[in-house]
Amino acid sequence: MMNRLCRAVTRAGCLGLVALAFMAADGMADESVDIGSRRELFVDRFLIDQTDNVELRLHRPVRAPRPKSPLPTGAYITVIRDSDEQGLLLRAYWRSIDPAFRGKRESGDGAELVRYGESRDGHEWTFPELGLHEVQGTRDNNVILAKMPALLHNFSPFLDTRPGVPADQRYKALAGHPGPGDKRGKAKPGIGLFAFHSADGIHWTKQGEVIPYRNEWRHAFDSQNVAFWSDAEQQYVCYFRTWTEPDRLRSISRTTSKDFLAWTESVEMRPNRPGEHLYTNQTHPYVRAPHIYIALPTRYVPGRGDPAASRDHNNATDVLLMTSRAGSSHYDRTFGEAFIRPGMDPAAWLNRANYVALNVIPTSPTEMSIYHRSGDRYVLRTDGFASAQAGPEPGELVTRPLRFRGDRLELNLSTSAAGSLRVELQGADGTPIPGFTLDDCDVIYGDEIDRTVTWSGDPDLGALSGRAVRLRFVLRDCDLYSFRFRDGGRGAE
Repeated sequence: MMNRLCRAVTRAGCLGLVALAFMAADGMADESVDIGSRRELFVDRFLIDQTDNVELRLHRPVRAPRPKSPLPTGAYITVIRDSDEQGLLLRAYWRSIDPAFRGKRESGDGAELVRYGESRDGHEWTFPELGLHEVQGTRDNNVILAKMPALLHNFSPFLDTRPGVPADQRYKALAGHPGPGDKRGKAKPGIGLFAFHSADGIHWTKQGEVIPYRNEWRHAFDSQNVAFWSDAEQQYVCYFRTWTEPDRLRSISRTTSKDFLAWTESVEMRPNRPGEHLYTNQTHPYVRAPHIYIALPTRYVPGRGDPAASRDHNNATDVLLMTSRAGSSHYDRTFGEAFIRPGMDPAAWLNRANYVALNVIPTSPTEMSIYHRSGDRYVLRTDGFASAQAGPEPGELVTRPLRFRGDRLELNLSTSAAGSLRVELQGADGTPIPGFTLDDCDVIYGDEIDRTVTWSGDPDLGALSGRAVRLRFVLRDCDLYSFRFRDGGRGAE
């Protein structure tokens, strides 16, 4: 196959301009971002240098039709995307209360259970009778953990994807609750987070306390404390509940570990806006771009709930979208508005009614699912948290200088019937690269998850791989959700 750049030079007749563009790219290498072949989403402004008549737009999930067999109402839900010999298998975990418990029902008092469910299609759920624990005189139930005071209040498991993880530790979890009240100066063994592991996600072994309570914390761990193996960071990462001082807002801290046993001193993320409580965080790597962590925290608003309720129960909640990048000690709050609002159902305005499960789950090639504590499933387009959007008048977005690997550029986009998108590649100094100018780009329209860009009918970008370039997107009535470079198999044509 004729080299793509040679054809561009022959067509443009300007080898000197190409050389100048490459020289400019090399001269600005210290300013370029190496994205390799990673997929990039428009959930933050990390790669954006400038925009004109283009805005980043949040896209709210849509409630799917109610399942015939939904997940039961529960708190602190986790949904894990797994597989077995039959194919796709979603595993769900949630906290419930033993109806036969006769003690005082407070967090960590022994009334709490962890239940388990499965789904093959991401919509309908089954609840296997596992026979592991007797509840109300029978073992015919789906309870996987019971009678472990303080540890089942917020049990939060994950599928460990670390290469070489032992088979009996394929699943891991953190759990622990220190009890109510101000605990500054009262740290002691046993009130921190404990590690669990499992071979099958059903039978669990408690390892021991791995993240101790710290004397300087007023209150911590009193919600889902989430962990995962980060391929991007090559370590375990945990995001857990803390409180800010002196304003006493429920907030989020971060710690890391190489072995899930010894954890670093935590860092306060402090994503709260003034007066804002973040009850949960639900931070996890996005499956199609695992260097980007998606967080769906519950925002807790005291005094906005049922006026007839007690002070502790008169509050409202909704769900936000925040993001963080691998290794970062802060969240991006690109979008200030709610991601999921309470809605028209009065029950959704009652105390702590709005939580979503840990993990956004791909449930088809074009759809992602978010599971709500009500049993409802919310859906989004793949990569569709947010987009770079232009209306009927043309808009432009230009990236920072970046370096990529591959020979194709793929876009996730949606246009109207009259809308369009074109892409120009520039040197790091903004000079259009001959053969890859806006006029060379074939006009794109339609609605696709992975659309390959072509210039004069040719997608080959191999000659630019590794060079510092900018992308100039020109959009009209269009949403651009993500882009990535990939290897399309040059020479195979």
